[in-house]
Amino acid sequence: MISNQILQNTIDGLKGITRVDLCIIDTEGKVLAATFQDTDNYVTAALAFVESPADSQVFLGCQFFKVFDEHQLEYILLANGDSDDVYMIGKIACFQLQNLLVAYKERFDKDNFIKNLLLDNLLLVDIYNRAKKLHIDTEARRVVFIVETNREKDGNELEKVRGLLGSKSRDFITAVDEKNIIVVKEVLENESYEELNKTAEVILNLFHNNEDQEVHIAYGTIVNEIKEVSRSYKEARMALDVGKIFFEERNVVAYSTLGIGRLIYQLPIPLCKMFIKEIFDGKSPDEFDEETLTTINKFFENSLNVSETSRQLYIHRNTLVYRLDKLQKSTGLDLRVFEDAITFKIALMVVKYMKYMESLDY
Repeated sequence: MISNQILQNTIDGLKGITRVDLCIIDTEGKVLAATFQDTDNYVTAALAFVESPADSQVFLGCQFFKVFDEHQLEYILLANGDSDDVYMIGKIACFQLQNLLVAYKERFDKDNFIKNLLLDNLLLVDIYNRAKKLHIDTEARRVVFIVETNREKDGNELEKVRGLLGSKSRDFITAVDEKNIIVVKEVLENESYEELNKTAEVILNLFHNNEDQEVHIAYGTIVNEIKEVSRSYKEARMALDVGKIFFEERNVVAYSTLGIGRLIYQLPIPLCKMFIKEIFDGKSPDEFDEETLTTINKFFENSLNVSETSRQLYIHRNTLVYRLDKLQKSTGLDLRVFEDAITFKIALMVVKYMKYMESLDY
């Protein structure tokens, strides 16, 4: 449960204070952490001590102690020396290790609870009962962030985020798969979505040093009860997917900013194909040449303003009108008419969505 690195840091700190060498061995005789060499010489004695009814003993010039986790033997601790002072230091070290076991077990229990909460694996009554036992506030304002990384290539990403936010015990940082890190963050009464975006940017900056790593962050809406946390998680997941389709240029996407993309994402593919066929008579709007597509996109960017669009495209107004007339003849849609422009814009987004879904099948 506790990593060997944490165990090593703990006994290194204790040695720095007491100047007594320490070693931790598991119940199978594996040395987990030590502050001195030649620890293999004590493995056989440690295994024999495991079978002994005693909780401590002196052997080979060392004090041997048993460290329990709720009556279950977890570690054998060695303190180098046989004096009363070394015995006292060994007992203090055992106490420290037992407290670590309790703390990590509580964190594991909370982590397990949060995962099941996110995945809707708990009954409503279980949510409140377990939250009460784990001393988790059930009525705090919370929001869920999803940080997508290529975590299978580098396992330190989860610890990076924990290092940034983990000092706040009321926030939870976990993972349900190999790519996504999930942050269930408590939101103060005076915090708005603007602050949430700043939090996302801070997390994003953690990964800027790694140019090979593409990171996307999405977050859901703020919820007021613990039973609604899974909804914020589902919203964040949708925001992550919709962001990849319609907002490729963004690294941070909020569910509340998805707009019409959120509706299109929930359409079945057969219905999308039928829509494109009816509007364009079997053609696809993304089959237009580069010049036409550039004209269309710039026209939308400028809110259907002919003068501003022609200025930004460095073409005469009449040239733009000619292109729009030509497009109207081939599609039957006049982009200068608001209703036709909406239809065309939605069609472009539908095609983008269809292409994205097709790419997932390969």
